[in-house]
Amino acid sequence: MRSHKKVVAVVMGGGRGTRLHPLTSERCKPAVPLAGKYRLVDIPISNCINSDINRIFILSQFHTASLHRHIQNTYHFDPFGGGFVDILSAEQTDKNSDWYQGTADAVRRNLQHLRSEEHDYVLILSGDQLYRMDFGMIIREHVASGADVTLAAMPIPVSKVEGLGLMGVDDNLVITQFAEKPKDPAVIDSLAMGVGLEAKLGNKNPTEKRCLASMGIYVFNRKALIDALDNGMTDFGKEVIPSLLGAKGLHAYVFEGYWEDIGTVKAFFDTNLSITDEMPPFDFFDENAPIYTHNRALPPSKVNECTINRAVIGDGCIIEDSKLTRCVISSRSYVRSGTELNNVVMMGSDSYETDVEFAKNEAEGVPNLGVGRNCRITGSIIDKNTRIGDGVELSPEGKEDGNYDHGIVIRDGVLVVPKGVTIPAGHKL
Repeated sequence: MRSHKKVVAVVMGGGRGTRLHPLTSERCKPAVPLAGKYRLVDIPISNCINSDINRIFILSQFHTASLHRHIQNTYHFDPFGGGFVDILSAEQTDKNSDWYQGTADAVRRNLQHLRSEEHDYVLILSGDQLYRMDFGMIIREHVASGADVTLAAMPIPVSKVEGLGLMGVDDNLVITQFAEKPKDPAVIDSLAMGVGLEAKLGNKNPTEKRCLASMGIYVFNRKALIDALDNGMTDFGKEVIPSLLGAKGLHAYVFEGYWEDIGTVKAFFDTNLSITDEMPPFDFFDENAPIYTHNRALPPSKVNECTINRAVIGDGCIIEDSKLTRCVISSRSYVRSGTELNNVVMMGSDSYETDVEFAKNEAEGVPNLGVGRNCRITGSIIDKNTRIGDGVELSPEGKEDGNYDHGIVIRDGVLVVPKGVTIPAGHKL
């Protein structure tokens, strides 16, 4: 089976992204930069391309301009192959004049676009997760099981299932129960996998009970999706999937690789820094399943007389006589002499400043793009196009979450310098 002839993919762009604020104050979640050169949306799109699925719809509605630019500059398919990546933003029609009300509502409103593409199956994905999956495997298992709907699921210890949708299954992975983010320990315990299923999955001596948690990845038969959305339900996890129990055949596809939901500032920060590990949990160096992104045609990065320990540095950076420890430095970042960065995610800039702009900044006392001289920055995210003056010291240690001077935000214990913010020379926080 050539899966790309049978499947269309739908990537959910998410809502307002409030848990990722202020990283989402001027961009939608799929457009948030990742790992020094990528965007979050590159992950599901790359997984699709590597799985021979090349008809992809992105559903989004908030701050879509940067997402549009990235998609248009990155994904160009051979016209003879029929592939595309299209962004479908919420729009007013004769039937609807408001925003998407949830994941299911977003797909329902765009069924007419899906109908225009020949397909048997619809693959629904999240736009804010980091993982590598061969979608051909889940589709083949979906077809072989005869299910109407297949949910990708990860075995998670019961002590770590908070905030996840959990499913109960029989030994053949037929889903018999589903609970969205249950809190009652008795309910969670009732959904734990039995010894027989654990053994079938190769875990013969589990040290802790595990549940199958939904990854927010669904495969629907074409008719099953239309039937499932022929109502006023707005969310897949909370409403649609539970409503299909007993009405449609639901199957679980078990995935035991690396998977991270990047839904909060803390998760985003930790996931980025983990890439600097000697053996990172997610491998961006896998040539058999590459992650694609926009080719910016930037020069190599230039590093002069620096001390660097565990860092990822994107293209076109200039780092002068500085000390970097466990940092992710994105394209076009400028770090000036005498500066120390420790546990920092720096997102770089959209362009370089010219000599004329440098001189003008100096004359007006405005910091240049990037980080100035003799700065000390710890535990922080420095968003795009920021200007940090000389001698600035920033750290979230000992400080509460909240808003601070010059636009600085501390969220989930991480200090964030939002996009486009200027921090004057000598500021200390």
